[in-house]
Amino acid sequence: MFSFFLVLVVGLVAGCLSGVIGTGSSLMLLPVLTYQFGPKHAVPVMAVAAVIANVSRVVAWWREIDWKALLAYAAPGVPAAVLGARTLLALPPRWIDAGLGLFFLSMLALRRLRPSSRPMPLWGLSLCGAAIGFLTGLVLSTGPLSVPVFTSYGLVGGPFLGTEAASALALYLSKVTTFREFGALSADVVLQGLIVGASLMAGTFFGKSIVGRIPANRYAHVVDALILCSGVSLVWAALTGNA
Repeated sequence: MFSFFLVLVVGLVAGCLSGVIGTGSSLMLLPVLTYQFGPKHAVPVMAVAAVIANVSRVVAWWREIDWKALLAYAAPGVPAAVLGARTLLALPPRWIDAGLGLFFLSMLALRRLRPSSRPMPLWGLSLCGAAIGFLTGLVLSTGPLSVPVFTSYGLVGGPFLGTEAASALALYLSKVTTFREFGALSADVVLQGLIVGASLMAGTFFGKSIVGRIPANRYAHVVDALILCSGVSLVWAALTGNA
C-alpha cells in the first residue's frame, strides 16, 4: 500500500514537471513502477498512464497545436511504435531493464549534440517520428529526444507542449492497442495505469499554471538528472536480478 502511495506521489510530481517542460514523467515513474511490478508489467502500466497524461496535456494546449507538424511526425511514428511494442513483448525482462537503462544514459549524449541553426523541415520531422516512434514502442520514454526535434522545427511554449503531447498520445495509443492485441493489457494493468495516469493528469494542470515563470534552461539540468538516475537504477536492477 505504501509503495503504491509512493507511485501516486511521484506521479503527481512527474505530471507537474511534464506539464512545464513537455517530458520527464516516464523518466521519474518508470524506475519506481519497475521496482514495484517488474518491467514486463510496468511498461504496459506506464503506457496506459501516459495515454491519460497526454490527453490532459492535449486538452490544456488544444488551441496551440501545430497540426501540420503533428501529421508529419505521427504518420510514420504510429506504425513504428507498433513494431517497437511487438519487439518489446518478445524480450526477456532483464533485457528490458538493461535496454531501458542504457537507452536513458545514451540520451544524455544525444541531448548534448549541437542543434542546427536552420529550422527542421517537415520531412525531417517524419524521419524523426519513425525513429522515435519505434523507440517509444520499445523503450517507452523518448521525451528527451522528441523535445529537441519539435524545438528544432521552431515550436516553443504552448505550440510545442500541445503538438508534442498530441504526437505522444498517438504513439502511446498505438502501443497500448498492440499490448491489448497480444494479451499484455490485463484488467489490473488498465486499472493501475488509470490510477497512475490520474495523478499525472493532476500534476499536468498544476504545471500549466507555472509555464513561463521559470527559465526553460533551468529545466534542462533537471531532465538530465532524471535521465541519469533512471538509467543507473534500471541498469542496476538488471545486473542485480531485481527485475
